[in-house]
Amino acid sequence: MSVTVEFHFDFGSPNAYLSHLVIPALEARTGVAVTYVPILLGGVFKATNNVSPAVSLQGIRNKGEYQGLETARFLKAHGITDYERNPFFPVNTLQLMRGAIVAQREGFFARYVDEVYRHMWAQPKKMDDPEVIVAALTESELPVETLMEGIQDPEVKAQLMANTEDSVTRGVFGSPSFFVGDELYFGKDKLRDVEEEIVRQQGART
Repeated sequence: MSVTVEFHFDFGSPNAYLSHLVIPALEARTGVAVTYVPILLGGVFKATNNVSPAVSLQGIRNKGEYQGLETARFLKAHGITDYERNPFFPVNTLQLMRGAIVAQREGFFARYVDEVYRHMWAQPKKMDDPEVIVAALTESELPVETLMEGIQDPEVKAQLMANTEDSVTRGVFGSPSFFVGDELYFGKDKLRDVEEEIVRQQGART
């Protein structure tokens, strides 16, 4: 049985975006494909009584500055240049995450993820404004009508909710979260641990 790796993500997390950029190298080194699981971070926070760093860091001296330093180190370590802080952060990602479910169903998920992440964190826009969303998807030559109709589909809404609830049940409290088999890892800084666990499990199965 092969090693299974999942990435539970929401477009609203900059650290999930940075993880997304380095996942291909991890896949290449390990030979294991990472399965992307769209979740709604707001739903996770509500279910776990968690809050975003934008809220939790308010009033704490030096911690926010340190997070900025950590991000700069991560960018340098991985040679990432296509990242900008979104001036509209936090962005309500409900429509975008439902769109991810539609894209999975319709067979253009990988391109959708790449393009929405680009519009969120490489060339940042206010991606909770319907007009901005439509313009961005049009620019990316994605099927706008299919997406905008699909995000209203009750089955799409139910699937995103089910993904989110399952994620929380398995221990997730934020994004980016990763599973290697049943082992949970949280945060972009745990990608090294994720890779080590992949290798460990691969060795145990040979």
